[in-house]
Amino acid sequence: MPQQLTTPDHASNSDIVFHIRGLTKRYQMGEVQVDALRGIDLDLYRGEFTVLLGASGSGKSTLLNILGGLDTPTLGNVGYGNHDLTHASEAELTEYRRHHVGFVFQFYNLIPSLTALENIAVVTEIAKSPMKPREALELVGLGNRVDHFPAQLSGGEQQRVAIARAIAKQPQVLLCDEPTGALDSKTGIVVLEALQRVNRELGTTTAVITHNAGIAQMADRVIHLTDGLISQAYTNESPISPDQLSW
Repeated sequence: MPQQLTTPDHASNSDIVFHIRGLTKRYQMGEVQVDALRGIDLDLYRGEFTVLLGASGSGKSTLLNILGGLDTPTLGNVGYGNHDLTHASEAELTEYRRHHVGFVFQFYNLIPSLTALENIAVVTEIAKSPMKPREALELVGLGNRVDHFPAQLSGGEQQRVAIARAIAKQPQVLLCDEPTGALDSKTGIVVLEALQRVNRELGTTTAVITHNAGIAQMADRVIHLTDGLISQAYTNESPISPDQLSW
């Protein structure tokens, strides 16, 4: 299956955040060898909102985990700016995750005994140049819920707190793994609006993985993964706002 690389019209080499070539990830499952990624070539650009689309088992979560320094490739190269993530030590990957990347997962992973504000402060206390926790909550539309505990918040509100926590350290990259997967469509749209606002106002390079093809309509660029390969990639000429999505 051919690799189809696309480059945004406005992008240049200086805009490249991730430079990925020949990315392969192989797992040994008992006596069976599984190739989750099979030689992917891909560039991701500064400030871009990219949707990585594919069915379960297509390799999109594996790709996201490698981009985030949570996993390492079997073969190939992953460059982040001037840094080589492929050969980074565990200490270097920890530093990379701590200061450069924000993560949002399908399940919110908030600390139940802490308020929304305190959940964010846990991150900002160890960040180099964080925004104020209250400012992060205001950015996702939760400035009036700072003193609420997770149990007092809806699923969509908890996910927006998770987004605020991820972006409070002002990362260059925001990686989102099925951020609306546990939400109904109405609530999911509110969460996607928060992600779009972060991308536009902070200029954070944002990658969202999903099996939901409808979400692709809001992306700057869409990457389809099938059986560990890029099966299709294209730039959206006119991305739509989340409140116009249908899924």
